[in-house]
Amino acid sequence: MKYNKILLLIFLFSIMSNTAQDVWPDPMDWAHLKKYEGSNSELKKINDPNRVVFMGNSITEGWSNFDKDFFINNPFINRGISGQTTPQMLIRFKPDVVNLNPKAVVIMAGINDVAGNTGPISTENTAENIISMAEIAIANNITVYICSTLPAIDFPWSPGLDPGPKVAKLNFILKNYCVEKEITYVDYYSSMSDSKGGLKVPDYTSADDLVHPNLAGYKVMEKLILDALKN
Repeated sequence: MKYNKILLLIFLFSIMSNTAQDVWPDPMDWAHLKKYEGSNSELKKINDPNRVVFMGNSITEGWSNFDKDFFINNPFINRGISGQTTPQMLIRFKPDVVNLNPKAVVIMAGINDVAGNTGPISTENTAENIISMAEIAIANNITVYICSTLPAIDFPWSPGLDPGPKVAKLNFILKNYCVEKEITYVDYYSSMSDSKGGLKVPDYTSADDLVHPNLAGYKVMEKLILDALKN
């Protein structure tokens, strides 16, 4: 009951902060709870003690398109949804992560919060949402891996926001939380950023994207998370 009340408050806050919307959407649609409903039902029938769920946005969702074998050859479940912010992820964290009874969850989120995809949200509130996901997982005996938000200096769909400082601040908060709570922090940012705090071009992204990794970028991420999962 407490969990449901928290999610309702998060949903209401997020909708109220989004002044561009004239109507209140159905939370099932707003958080895209139906996207993985069918596959979740099938997965719950299978007991896999080594299952790892990857929770995220389009960077996570697109991972499977660039390297299908990474998920096919490992007990990994991709639960990324394009465009999602942390309030949306919190709403679907239980059905898309907890209810699958995974051994671990890999959380990479925050870039769409910085972009303001669902309205203004502070860096601190974004961090709190990610931390809430982590603590929900821990309460359900799920090992947590928090990944840094990837570097970014601009968004093609929302130019001129100067996201670099906010991304750096968010990662600073997340890293300190992980150190304090003895949670593994997977630092993609340090390995993939250029001198200006963006994804390296053309090494890890294209000049007309700047946010989503290319195959070489995903390969860097794969090595880092696989090393973390082994420890």
